[in-house]
Amino acid sequence: MLISNAYAQAASGAAQDPTGGLMGLLPLILMFVVLWFLMIRPQMKRAKEHKSMVEALAKGDEVVTQGGVAGRVAEIGDNFVHLEVAEKTNILVQKQSIATVLPKGTLKTL
Repeated sequence: MLISNAYAQAASGAAQDPTGGLMGLLPLILMFVVLWFLMIRPQMKRAKEHKSMVEALAKGDEVVTQGGVAGRVAEIGDNFVHLEVAEKTNILVQKQSIATVLPKGTLKTL
């Protein structure tokens, strides 16, 4: 044969890592913890607040949708809301598209 076999050698005299390789995973674990507290946890908090705001919608509330349409809630269904955007002009939007609830009387000032 022209090529000789190569065999792996055991480390002779080299000390084994006493932590079992846990120190190698420490930066990865630390990055996940930082990601959790800076990105995931605040997003979950905002989603929870938005869900409670949407569930608390009532007829007569003045709202702004994510698209920027301002109106008064005329009727509430399971998944959709009828918004009165002008006198006798209603549009149908999804409940989840409601971005904010305005204080009463805000639409009169616009």
